[in-house]
Amino acid sequence: MTVSVQSDDIDELDHVNNTVYLRWVQDVATAHWKSLASAEAQAAIGWVVLRHEIDYKAPTNLDDEILLRTWVGEASRLKFERFTEIRRKTDNQLLAQARTLWVPIDWNTGKPTRVSADVRARFST
Repeated sequence: MTVSVQSDDIDELDHVNNTVYLRWVQDVATAHWKSLASAEAQAAIGWVVLRHEIDYKAPTNLDDEILLRTWVGEASRLKFERFTEIRRKTDNQLLAQARTLWVPIDWNTGKPTRVSADVRARFST
């Protein structure tokens, strides 16, 4: 997924604010889920974050084009580990990397729910 850095993304230090990286991590995870999960799975399962870890490698600036790449590592019935890389498009510089633990929830109850083997197989590496 590609995004452009907007003026609202820039903080008082004149680079992308930390919260924007978090938004990008969530946006690319959501896009990945929607691109691979069946309509049935999307209607039944929502996701909440249990933990985010972000390592910042280099600053990101106004008008940079950013490449977001995500994949699922270990996926159990109740927890998905997801990785994200954030790179500058012009030089492929690694700007940040993230590891997030996601928990599936039942849309109707709002409580954690188990993920089927089929859904895990679509996303696991």
